[in-house]
This record gives sequence, structure tokens and C-alpha cells, in this order.
Amino acid sequence: MLALRSLAFNVAFYANLIVWLIACLPMLLLPRRMLMAVARAWARTSLWLLRVLAGTRLEVRGVSNIPQGGCLAACKHQSMWETFALVPFFSDPTFILKRELMFIPFFGWYLWKADMVPVDRKGGARAMVRMTEKAAEEARDGRQIIIFPEGTRRPPGAEPAYKYGIAHLYDRLGVPCLPVALNSGLFWPRRRFIRRPGTIVVEFLPPIPPGLPRDSLVPTLIETIEPAARRLHAEGLAEIGDAAPPQPERAGA
Repeated sequence: MLALRSLAFNVAFYANLIVWLIACLPMLLLPRRMLMAVARAWARTSLWLLRVLAGTRLEVRGVSNIPQGGCLAACKHQSMWETFALVPFFSDPTFILKRELMFIPFFGWYLWKADMVPVDRKGGARAMVRMTEKAAEEARDGRQIIIFPEGTRRPPGAEPAYKYGIAHLYDRLGVPCLPVALNSGLFWPRRRFIRRPGTIVVEFLPPIPPGLPRDSLVPTLIETIEPAARRLHAEGLAEIGDAAPPQPERAGA
């Protein structure tokens, strides 16, 4: 039954995505904020499909902690889920993402129109400068910059592997940093077909005000996010019960 429900959701999820991508092509000619409203609607339909077909619900905590206006949201990254499911909770979000995604037909066109912040991982210091300038421009416009500070998806329970690029952004942007913990990887495991029933919990933690020394940010994020992530991980394991959760990576993996 788990495999069948997962198959039904995956087929519906990607079919739904294709329909939205094609049907909303005229939106590329309209203002960006209208496109972002469509993105929020698509995210909500995807969450609905996940709940109805896979039995995976969503619980959100700490929405009142989201700052008004520009901020830097530092989020745990365990699966594809958070790349779309976080969108409805921000007034005008933009993601820091791999530059290569911007060149995918159809999907990449929407990323360009939405003014996402691309980063060329092979571009060195010059690419970092361009990414920082673009992020600062979006933050000045009151947008929420969403970044996954570990850089790539990490399995639930894995040791933290935060990159110091977020400290550079925090120092340059001068906006609050919003820590975000979640346990999505227990229910939408990375690189796997299975979608487990249960409750994904995302928790917006109290924001870190601007002005901390650059070297203090990553330790502060770890001290803030990781205890919450472990707590949500334990909650998710208790709900999964006998189902075998993904195994955490060993240190250095």
C-alpha cells in the first residue's frame, strides 16, 4: 500500500507541475508578484496532493517569528519538499539556488521571472560577489532570501555541515536571519520514491537580529536549529513507528 500511494502521489505531483508550467506561460508577461501568487497556489495544490494521496500532512509552528520585510531564512535541507512547501509562508520569497536550474526549459523561465538568486558553484570569488549583490538587491526590495546553509540535502539525523557562505550573506545584507528547522526527510526521503504518511513539521524559530560578528553566525545557527531539528526528528520517528527511517550519514560522509 505504501508503494502504491507513493506512486500515485509522484505521478500526480509531476503531472500537476507540468500542467501549471504550461497553463501559466502567459504569466511570464505579467509582473513578478503575480507570478509569485501563482507559485504559492501551485505549492498549496502540491501539499494537498501529498496529504490526500500519500497521507503526509503538514504542521507549521512559529509563523509569528517570520520578520516583516527583508530577511535571510536559513533552512534545514532534507528533501525536495522544502523547495516548494515553504513558499506560501513568505510574502515575497526568493531562493538562492544552483545556476544550472535557471537553464531548464519552462521551469528555468519561471525562475528567471521570479528573480531567484543563482549561484555558480564553480565560479569562485567572482560568482560569490555576483550572488551577494543580487541577494542584497532583493533584500532591499523587502524580499525574503531563502538559503539552505548546508548547501545540499542531508538525511535526517546527519551531523550538521553548515557552510560559511551564509555568514558572508548575513554580514553583507544587514537583515534578520530566520532559522528554520524541519523533519521532512523522514516522510519525503531524498533520492527515494517513497512518501511516508505522517506529519511533516516545519518550525520557524526566533530570528537572529542583524549585527552579530560574522564568525558568530554559524555557531549561533547550529545552537538554534540543531536542537529543534533533533526534537522534530524524534517526533517524526515516534509517528513513523515500525517503518524504517532513512539512516543518517556518518561524520564526514
